[in-house]
Amino acid sequence: MNMSILANASIPLSVNLSKFNSSKHQKSFKAGPLCCLRLEDHDNSEISQTSASGSELNSSYIWQLFKEAQKNILYLNKRHLMAVEELDKVKKEKQALLQRIEELEIERQVDAGRDKLSDELSSLWELMLRIDSMVLAGMIGTKVASDLRSLLMDRKIGIADALTPLLKKRDTELLVELRHLSEQSERSGFHIVHICTEMEPVISIGSLASYVTGLSRALQRRGNLVEVILPKYKQLDLSAVQGLREIQTEFYSYFNGQMHGNKIWTGVVHGIGVTFIHPVDYSSFFDREMVYGYSDDLERFTYFSRASLDYIVKSGKHPDVLHVHNWETAIVGPLFWDIFVNQGLEATRILLTCHDLSSQCLDQPEKLALCGLDPSRLHRSDRLQDNTKTHLVNILKGGVVYSNKVVVLSSMHSKGRILWSLGDGLEPTLATHKDKLLIAPYGLENSTWDPSRDKLLPENYTATDMKGKGVCKVALQQRVGLPERVSSVIVGCIISEVSDVDLEILMGVIHISSVKGVQFVFMGVSKLPSINRALNSFQEELKDENIRFINKYDEALSHLVFGGSDLILCQSYDDPVLQVPLKALKYGAAPIASPAVDRSLRYAVDPDSGSTQFAQYINSTFANMSLTQALEEIKTKPLQWKQKIADAMTKDFSWDGECSNVHISAYESIKNL
Repeated sequence: MNMSILANASIPLSVNLSKFNSSKHQKSFKAGPLCCLRLEDHDNSEISQTSASGSELNSSYIWQLFKEAQKNILYLNKRHLMAVEELDKVKKEKQALLQRIEELEIERQVDAGRDKLSDELSSLWELMLRIDSMVLAGMIGTKVASDLRSLLMDRKIGIADALTPLLKKRDTELLVELRHLSEQSERSGFHIVHICTEMEPVISIGSLASYVTGLSRALQRRGNLVEVILPKYKQLDLSAVQGLREIQTEFYSYFNGQMHGNKIWTGVVHGIGVTFIHPVDYSSFFDREMVYGYSDDLERFTYFSRASLDYIVKSGKHPDVLHVHNWETAIVGPLFWDIFVNQGLEATRILLTCHDLSSQCLDQPEKLALCGLDPSRLHRSDRLQDNTKTHLVNILKGGVVYSNKVVVLSSMHSKGRILWSLGDGLEPTLATHKDKLLIAPYGLENSTWDPSRDKLLPENYTATDMKGKGVCKVALQQRVGLPERVSSVIVGCIISEVSDVDLEILMGVIHISSVKGVQFVFMGVSKLPSINRALNSFQEELKDENIRFINKYDEALSHLVFGGSDLILCQSYDDPVLQVPLKALKYGAAPIASPAVDRSLRYAVDPDSGSTQFAQYINSTFANMSLTQALEEIKTKPLQWKQKIADAMTKDFSWDGECSNVHISAYESIKNL
């Protein structure tokens, strides 16, 4: 119905009622029983009075009808307006629904693409590991195995369609089918083998685990082929290993003057081929409660490093890069160049990554002989001799000397600072080999931490559409029992370690901030009882409706803390384990240094000294901003603050970003040596 018609149909303000007194209208509205009187019983005056009375009744009746009609028209007008508003609302909801469907379809296609890639890589690695078992069983030689691997690594043959059906075939049938796939093209990308002691989620102790998995997935997304060799620890979580199988044939490796048998298990984790080595004669090496911290750690990891190289040669692999990590597998460098380089690995190169330069492993030189090395050749100042305790060998130093490239993992420290002051006694060695030293930041796993598709959030959001963050804020307040105020600034804090001094400083800041209506959510993730006791005491002392403590780590709640907070207090910007600053930036919460962090330890960035892009960004935005300054900027410059947060959310600090770029550059460099 047209609104103008309805508007014109409304009752006018003044009405001429004289026309309703005409004979025409009197005929139309008969009085009926009102005029049914006996004329003979009344005189003319009575008749006149009766006529006047009838006329008044007619007018009153008509006026009543008129008012009823007016009410009906006004009611219809109102109903029509409500219908129009409802229609507009339905149209908007339909448009929003269509837009959401379109977004979900795009996400589905992206996820489908990821799932397809993951399926392809899983199929590829199951077949590659089957080839390894054929070599160990003596079915094929190393040359044939190398050719078959090259065939599988050629992405143009269509892994998912052509190779997945082969997984059901027996080894003899599989071998025939693979030989039929004769068309090969030049392979692009690198074949990288990690020899390491951790990998998430199979075995995770420190930052190495997430790094190995995150970087490997990122590298494979860029067309490289990555596999991992691990010890078969007692405490492995094998639930995430796809297609786990034991190779029935043992292979032998050298240790302490003899050849010793090893059992091999293979499987796929997140599309990455994984090989587990279990010593038969030295089974106690990895059948323990802990991964690290034993007096014979040098023997344990030297055995594993030598066994890994023996396995690579025995299975006929020819990787482009052997990627080793920390002191535990740094001995691979000397072993490779002194023993293995001429066993079919002439084109292979070594890359070492260091996560902690303070952990170096100093021991007696004669122990090098356990894995077949010559102590007299290596106990020299330009090789493995420790720079300070010259009677000992330094295993990490040997890794630096014998690697083609060395990557130090640090999100905030520059190459210059590491060279001159953070080498923990290795400064002379690092300075000598500075040309092969690179600095790489840690990364974030986007498939787990992304507010645009995080299934643990009540509503997703992006840098260009932040409505969902407000929903997350209310959900967080409800979840932890804070007063529900959308306008309140929420400060989140994920605590792994804390001292009494830290708590005193935090207490003062919280007292000041809570007066201004700021809300705080603290989540403890430490397994140390002392820290949990300190937090409990802190909570008792600060009884405030705007402060909440969660002493038990909750994965779903941690996502909500990042999603619902405006600010996140960080105990360090170099946070490889919890990755609090990276998650905060991704989820639109400014990472602010905790007041307990000594300002003398803040990071200075020299653009010419090899600082990471992350360090340069964080120092130009949030690193030197106090909690009070951040709260003031939110209050006085809201538009500027929102733009700063939106810009932060668009930065790519994932494993696919700067971290993988640095490693690709390193691989390319050493392949040209």
